Amino acid sequence: MRIDPDQLPAPRSRRDPDHAHSTGLVAAGLRHAYGPLTVLDLDTFTIAPGDRHAVIGPNGAGKSTLLNVLAGTIRAQTGQLTYNGHTVTRWRPAWRARAGIGRTFQHPAVWPDLTCLDCVRVGGWHHRRNPDHTPIQVLNLVGLADQADQPASTLSHGHRRMLDLAVAIAGQPRILLLDEPAAGLTDTDTGRLLDILHGLPSWMAVVIIEHHMDVVAAFADWITVLHQGRRHTDGPAHLVRADPAVAALYLGTGGGDAAHP
Repeated sequence: MRIDPDQLPAPRSRRDPDHAHSTGLVAAGLRHAYGPLTVLDLDTFTIAPGDRHAVIGPNGAGKSTLLNVLAGTIRAQTGQLTYNGHTVTRWRPAWRARAGIGRTFQHPAVWPDLTCLDCVRVGGWHHRRNPDHTPIQVLNLVGLADQADQPASTLSHGHRRMLDLAVAIAGQPRILLLDEPAAGLTDTDTGRLLDILHGLPSWMAVVIIEHHMDVVAAFADWITVLHQGRRHTDGPAHLVRADPAVAALYLGTGGGDAAHP
C-alpha cells in the first residue's frame, strides 16, 4: 500500500498534550509487573482531544499493557489516571467505556452468536436514545451493512476486525484505543481502515498500537516509542520516523531514509 503525501496527518504541537489535563486523559507513574518482569514503567502518557497518536515498539515493549491499563482491563500496580479532570484509576472497564474511553482488541472481541447488527446495538446501548449514528449506519461506515443479519461467527478475520471497530465506534467514545487494527488485513481492508480513521470526528482522540508502518505514516501526527516498558522517545511523527535509532531498533531498517514507507 502506498501513501499519498497529500493525505498525511497535520502536524501536532508539543503544547497540545497540555489540554489533556482538563479535557483528556493523563496517566502518571504507571508501573505493572508480572513477578520479577516489569512490563510497564511509564512516567507520563497524555491523550488530548483530537490526538492522532501511535504507540510503536518491538514485541514485549509494553504497548498492549499500556492500552489495557488505560482501558481498565488491567490495573497498574502503581500510578494514577485522570480523565476529564476526574480520577479514574479504580474505575472498571465498563465505567470507563460509558464515560467515553472506547477500545478494540488485538484479537477481535465480538459476540459470535449475535448478528452484526445486534453486536453494534450492544456496543451503543447507552447512547440508544441519542446516537450519533444508527447501528446500520455504523455498519455501513465499516463496509458491513450487507452482512447486518449475519452471525458474527460467520465473518472472515478482516470483517470481524471491522465489526470490532464498529462496536467501539457505536459507543461514541471521546478516546478510542485501537490495538493493532490492521493486523491480518488485506491491502483493500487496510485502505478502508484508514478511510474510517480519517473520517472520525476531530474531537475524538485516537491512540493506535500498530506494527504496520504504512498505517502509522498515514494516520499519526505524534508517535511514542516504547522499549522494555519505558518511553524510548516521542515527538512529531515525521521526526520520530526519521530518527536512525528508531528506524534501526523498531522499524527494522538500517537508517532514517528507509523509515519512510
